Amino acid sequence: MISEKDVLAVQNLWGDGIVKIGTLKNNKCECEAFASGFLNKLYAFKEGKVLFKPTKCAIKQFRSTKAEALSYFIAGKNRACIEDKGFAIYPWAKVRFENSNLILEKDRAIALGNYFFTDMQGQESKIEYTFGYKLIDGMLKIDVNHSSFPYKINDAIV
Repeated sequence: MISEKDVLAVQNLWGDGIVKIGTLKNNKCECEAFASGFLNKLYAFKEGKVLFKPTKCAIKQFRSTKAEALSYFIAGKNRACIEDKGFAIYPWAKVRFENSNLILEKDRAIALGNYFFTDMQGQESKIEYTFGYKLIDGMLKIDVNHSSFPYKINDAIV
């Protein structure tokens, strides 16, 4: 059975990885190698389908391949998605998860809540998320990643 502690551990790894990617942005080779390893370690692209809906995408809203996820995280020339600016290379100081609730099963877990990205000036950005985790060879890997900005009442369509 997957435990809450297991989910919190992988969420911490994910947040720490995002921060690390930003520290490497001036060393392109090292940044790309780390980000690629980050995706291999934490996402299930090699093991099956991944449903990935990043926060800041308008043209290619859904990313089903590792190359598309890498494009979102670090951008750069010759990337899979031209609109990407490199979400993870923005230098984040900290990422923290605030789970609203978890569904824990034998080989699967789902987390829903807000995560907060703190920039180098201490400004915090709140993003809503749903992450699905699958237990693969003793490691929780992400196979669902949906992020969005919180709803604003002024955005209402009448």
